Amino acid sequence: MSIRRSKFGILFVVLGAIALMMIPLSSSFAAKDGKIIWKSSGHGPASDPSQIFHDKLCNAITEATGGRLTVKPFVGGSIVPAYKEVDAIDQGVLQMGYSCPMYNLDKWSAAGLISSRPGGLPGEAMRTWFDYGGGADLMNKMMGDYNVMTFPGALAPLPEEVFFHSKVKLESLADLKGLKARCMGDGGEILKRMGAATVIIPGGQLYEAMQRGTIDAFEYSTLASNWNMHFNEVAPYVYLSPSRAPSDPQVIFVNKKAFNELPADLQMTVRAVVAKFTQDQHEYLVSESIKAVDKFKAAGNEVYKVPKEIEDALQVEADKFYAEKSKSESPIFAEIYNSMKNFGEAYNAIK
Repeated sequence: MSIRRSKFGILFVVLGAIALMMIPLSSSFAAKDGKIIWKSSGHGPASDPSQIFHDKLCNAITEATGGRLTVKPFVGGSIVPAYKEVDAIDQGVLQMGYSCPMYNLDKWSAAGLISSRPGGLPGEAMRTWFDYGGGADLMNKMMGDYNVMTFPGALAPLPEEVFFHSKVKLESLADLKGLKARCMGDGGEILKRMGAATVIIPGGQLYEAMQRGTIDAFEYSTLASNWNMHFNEVAPYVYLSPSRAPSDPQVIFVNKKAFNELPADLQMTVRAVVAKFTQDQHEYLVSESIKAVDKFKAAGNEVYKVPKEIEDALQVEADKFYAEKSKSESPIFAEIYNSMKNFGEAYNAIK
């Protein structure tokens, strides 16, 4: 081989490497045959129904598109730390993810509103507001210049959350004082104002945290999800009430640039498959949560309704909290809060 040809080969390799480095991280990865490959992550452990439905959703998109768009599913925490899925989507590490909006309060203070929160909308109303009441548009407005978006049909409302799995009996408002509890989002902030010692712990670490005594109580998802995660083994008491979280919304987020680069027919397919699986998950968990009550009782757990004294005090504190935040936060906070509040009042008026 001549020196000239050798130099040309080296130059070709260098230029090729530079070209690869210049490909934006947010772009979809296109294989040699022109097929598009996405990576998507859930936020929970493999046993969490939300993770299971996320994986089914990814596989369904791959099948529905005949492999033109292959979405590879990953379990929560396997690509990026749990609850950092949206940051990874923004940076192009992931092209899609399934997460709770409230896990992003570090970026958007209004994210806690579109989550499991005191005074929020119940499941059916939550999804309707998101799809037809302007909720998805408001969420995209909230996310602003981030390279992340969502769309109608992408929110799974899910049934009301378990108020607490607890080692401690909750018989009065005084029992919240000093209670070491995992409670996320706005609910955690509000309960902290009421005297609880709330902390943030990923769902996959709750079982061990209860075993070690790091916490005395925790909220996490629905009865159905929590039965599958064997929480009956670490907490003798189960407290139910819609007051803290009348629904437990989870949302499909996508990388804005990657989604916009998809052909129109693939965009439509992604939207349609996402809408089907988010609704399927909601209905499945409603059904399974009904069955799970008896399972917890049969396992020896004591299942109670939260005392009305606690429910009433929680609502009063929540009203104060949101009134303060609506004045102190950026305008999008009050815009989302008032939109949900007005929708909820109109929804209740026809009941």
